[in-house]
Amino acid sequence: MKNKKVIAAIIAVVLGFLVGLILAMVLGIKTENGITTYMPQDILGAMLKSFTGFDITGREAFSLRYFGEFIVATIPLILTGISVAFAFKTGLFNIGAEGQIMMGSVAATLCGLYLDLPPVLHSLVCIIAAGIAGFAFGVIPGYLKAKFNVHEVVTCIMLNYVGLYIANLIFQMIPGYYNNRTPQIKESALLKSDFLSSITDGSRLNWSIVIVALSLFAFWFIINKTTFGYQLKAIGNNKHAAEYSGMKVNRGIVLSMGISGLFSGFAGATLVLGIFGCGRYLNGFEEYGYTGIAVALVGANNALGILFAGGLFGVLQVAQPLMQASGIPRDIAVVISALIIFFCAIPLLYDKYIDKYLKKRDEKRKRKKIVATNNGGDA
Repeated sequence: MKNKKVIAAIIAVVLGFLVGLILAMVLGIKTENGITTYMPQDILGAMLKSFTGFDITGREAFSLRYFGEFIVATIPLILTGISVAFAFKTGLFNIGAEGQIMMGSVAATLCGLYLDLPPVLHSLVCIIAAGIAGFAFGVIPGYLKAKFNVHEVVTCIMLNYVGLYIANLIFQMIPGYYNNRTPQIKESALLKSDFLSSITDGSRLNWSIVIVALSLFAFWFIINKTTFGYQLKAIGNNKHAAEYSGMKVNRGIVLSMGISGLFSGFAGATLVLGIFGCGRYLNGFEEYGYTGIAVALVGANNALGILFAGGLFGVLQVAQPLMQASGIPRDIAVVISALIIFFCAIPLLYDKYIDKYLKKRDEKRKRKKIVATNNGGDA
């Protein structure tokens, strides 16, 4: 089953890139000869440069800054991917990561501005506060689902807007708010690192990578190594059977949505403490939460898959300005992202081919095993 999900994700990515590149070639741009075309190598070259710093055209020298910025871009995507995947494991759809990120951002900003604590401890308190805020905001749709059977998708969508506008309102009330930003939070709360920045040619790489690593491990451990994780998966597979076997289904639903929100809250903390250093008034969502759905889908809802999927969508995100600088519309990267999600959402198109492949592979392995056993017996 795991192999099937991995193969399906790989096929979706390959198909997304192929169809996206073909569309790009068909649409094209105006050249000196009047021919309109985008060359796939230009698009792929921009993507390669965006996460390795290596310019295949040779026009720019190698720079690790691109790699650092690539990691920075993937951090919130991986965290929201974990958030969505955690809810998926319980058969729930957390589409409310956008609002939970905003609540996490508010908590991290307020703690960063008004608490007076030593470095490290101050950062830690801000991160925990952001996680608690995300947890609390995630519990709301979970409780409504468990208690009143209100569909979590509806409540999550509504709560996204509630979260966005509450956050904007709070930020505007903070003394010193100017030009859509709160004052800079205290240095002791920041996750910025001169060391990480220096080894990546001045990128914004920061200690948020530790939050990502710990979150991935926690997600993997809870889901695969604890009784609680087993219960959540059982509820996700068949909640009636889980309830019949004595599991507390409603409690599992509420906690699952809460923990899912906690990871999104962490994503909000990384944006405030690691990248911007302040709270920001936003006119609309930054799509971290919605992209997290794609990350969870492509990553097949497991920790390692989410790590790679976050990297993939991070590349597509950071490649956009590079593509634009090369005369290629950044929309192409968005189209490729959308196509990958599209192909992930319609696995029925290629499910039977994967089943056929896996069946043939298993039969081949069995035949080899039988032959090896017979040869061993003859010897």
